[in-house]
Amino acid sequence: MPNETITIGGKNFEVACQPGEEHYLRAAAAMLDNEAQVLIGQIGRLPEAKMLLMAGLMLADKTAGAEDRVRQLEGEMASLQAEVERLKAQPKTVTAGPSGPSEAELGRLADLAMQAEYLADQMEAR
Repeated sequence: MPNETITIGGKNFEVACQPGEEHYLRAAAAMLDNEAQVLIGQIGRLPEAKMLLMAGLMLADKTAGAEDRVRQLEGEMASLQAEVERLKAQPKTVTAGPSGPSEAELGRLADLAMQAEYLADQMEAR
């Protein structure tokens, strides 16, 4: 099991991790260190345990906010998927003239496409 030295709030820690997961450990340590640096900048030096606790709580708060946003986006995506399925299930009626769909129809399709792309980008970023 590899050992990594990580630095959080100016203090070094030896931490073991599973083989191949070193980069995840370093990324997580960097996130915790960023929060610790914010605390040190605002409050000054803190006891190690308090610094780690507060930095962990700050990260947990950010994570909870991100999870709420993901749930919201999943709900929006489900609504859009239901709308797409509803539109697919509608009888095919062509109301457009020889020049193609109306401007209103094209606008609605463009809006749906933009929303779907936005949600796909958000989900891909997570």
